[in-house]
Amino acid sequence: MNEIRLARPDVGEPEAEAVLEVLRSGQLTMGAKVEEFERAVASAVGVTHAAAVSSGTAALHLAVLALGIGPGDEVIVPAYTFPATANAVELCGARAVLADVDPETFLVDPGSVAAVLTDRTRAVMAVHLFGRPVDWEALRSVVPDGVALIEDAAGALGASYRGVHCGALGALACFSFHPRKIVTTGEGGAVTTDDPDLDAAVRRLRHHGWAELGSMPTPGFNYRLPDILCAIGIPQIAQLESLLAAREQVARGYELRLGSVVLTPRAAEGDRHGWQAYVVQLDRRDDALRALRAEGIQAQIGTWALHGLDPYRTQGAFPGADRAFERALALPFHTQLTDSDLDRVGEVLTHL
Repeated sequence: MNEIRLARPDVGEPEAEAVLEVLRSGQLTMGAKVEEFERAVASAVGVTHAAAVSSGTAALHLAVLALGIGPGDEVIVPAYTFPATANAVELCGARAVLADVDPETFLVDPGSVAAVLTDRTRAVMAVHLFGRPVDWEALRSVVPDGVALIEDAAGALGASYRGVHCGALGALACFSFHPRKIVTTGEGGAVTTDDPDLDAAVRRLRHHGWAELGSMPTPGFNYRLPDILCAIGIPQIAQLESLLAAREQVARGYELRLGSVVLTPRAAEGDRHGWQAYVVQLDRRDDALRALRAEGIQAQIGTWALHGLDPYRTQGAFPGADRAFERALALPFHTQLTDSDLDRVGEVLTHL
């Protein structure tokens, strides 16, 4: 029986030709393909600026640093998210303060955010987890003026909140182009913003701190994304709408088979899900994970409850994050899944 893969990127001849073009040019990094990719990302998100960087984690790190956040500062992050969200804060010398999540939506709970705000809070990192947009209005209503909102939109390219693209809501937003994302460059990321000063800060920091040749106001990093990887992303971005529509079709297929069996994902009314992953919720999650794998079906936990990891164990109880962690199951999700594949997944979960 063929194994059903958890994820599979949509890459083919257009991407291969684009890479070959770069190889033939001899300009493998810091060339025209980077700028072309950045323009495409900015256009897709509906913002003025997009700076390509080496990973989604690099994007998070630079977004925090661009706001001038460092030792003595606090940034609120959801207690249920991939660890990079909190790690980026800690690696700037600031403290990642956990806020609980709604266990049904997986998204940060505004009331929990309000409860952990202090006079040291400089930003809130809002994660559109798995592609579902955060209730931005509810979150914004509890965040005081002077506290920045950063979007962790790693899995939300193409998603929208009340008609506004995720990535265009906060002071800065961070994207990932890892192969499990809807658009991939192999590895890579981007920081989007409408603020020219924040964009300039990100660009300095990604390129060793250079403002211009001979002028280095602060030390920086080598977080550049090379042309050869940007070349992969350019045809991907051009297909964003069709790729998202294809994923929406797979999600509908799962809903038909599993809607009465498990809690299936969806966006709020008026929002559009980005469908980076298809994460259901059920009791006996670990039994389901073993049963799927025994049938040659790749599956994985949703993500992590951060207070269960060593760096973040001392921050208290987060029952919403605990419930999400215990019940979340990521199913195979990509555009090459067939009806037969979906039937196999449905059979296992229905007869668990």
